[in-house]
Amino acid sequence: MVCGYIITMLRAGRDPLSSVDVSSIKHLSFLPHLLRVLPSLPTLPRPQATVLTSDVPALFREPYILSGYRPAGQPWLCYVLSLFQWHNESLNVWTHLLAAAAVLLRLGLFVSGTAPDISSLPLYLHTLSALTYLSFSASAHLLQSRSELAHYSLFFLDYVGVALYQYGCALAHYFYCAEEAWRRSSLGPLLLPLTFLLSWLSCTSCCFAKARYRRPYPFRRKLFQMVPSCLAYVLVISPVTHRLLTQPWNQPVLQLHALHMAFLMQAAFFFSCPVPERFFPGRCDIMGHAHQIFHVFMVLCTVCQMEAVCQDFMERRSSMVDVHGEWSFWSAGGSFFVLALCCALTAALMSKRVQRQLEKEE
Repeated sequence: MVCGYIITMLRAGRDPLSSVDVSSIKHLSFLPHLLRVLPSLPTLPRPQATVLTSDVPALFREPYILSGYRPAGQPWLCYVLSLFQWHNESLNVWTHLLAAAAVLLRLGLFVSGTAPDISSLPLYLHTLSALTYLSFSASAHLLQSRSELAHYSLFFLDYVGVALYQYGCALAHYFYCAEEAWRRSSLGPLLLPLTFLLSWLSCTSCCFAKARYRRPYPFRRKLFQMVPSCLAYVLVISPVTHRLLTQPWNQPVLQLHALHMAFLMQAAFFFSCPVPERFFPGRCDIMGHAHQIFHVFMVLCTVCQMEAVCQDFMERRSSMVDVHGEWSFWSAGGSFFVLALCCALTAALMSKRVQRQLEKEE
């Protein structure tokens, strides 16, 4: 009440003590002692205004993006609070945060209507892999401007998320989406071990290319990033491709699978080609550049794929354990966490290597 009175009087431009009995002030003599005892709130740093490409180190500069950069070297909290500021990474962060919320919502609807058992383990791992790549990517784009070491380390972590998502998709497609004819083919038994290796190779090659090449990036850097991931995707999608080629598309679940594949192809195009900003330098800085469009198509791909996987699971759940055997589910689950450990160690080693390299350059 006392504080409210003082604030009201100050806002009115009046002396807060003008209408107070002097004798009553004696009762407030404890306030200075109380204020010294109470902890004071820290002053929160404010996100600084964005700067031009010439104002940030070369590592942070993107081709044809001329403005909207955040200054390097600010406190971590500045970059956290920049979540609510417009800059050239804003949509990259928010697309994946909103997609992660959608994935969690879909998982909640699934859990509320289905009792979990061993057959649902690949679905939970697929969901975990989607949340991992979405959250790691959002964190990398939000915080990478802190320093060069933070930039490298966070994007190494981003590549870990991508590798886990590749393997999570392989688990879901193998157990839920594959037809018996495909499982009996020569490729069927090899899907999971080959995808495991390609996912780890994808993480390793992306980390190597990120650490090895400096701007302006040569074309072979893109090859290191794209080739292992494309090979892994062709392998992972083979059960779904088989169904699309052998079954009519009047099934809603196959239409979702077809959409998911189409969205991923669009995402791959915008990941590899800097359009439209190449034709309109400086006009797509905050909204509309290729990496943002890539994120949008990846989000659409993830949402469509998860819905298709859930529908396949519900349709085939009763026979899954009989078809695959319970041990297959447990071994697949274990291999997911082995891959996570391998990729995390790879990212940590590459981060240490980059740290030593940056210290030498200083």
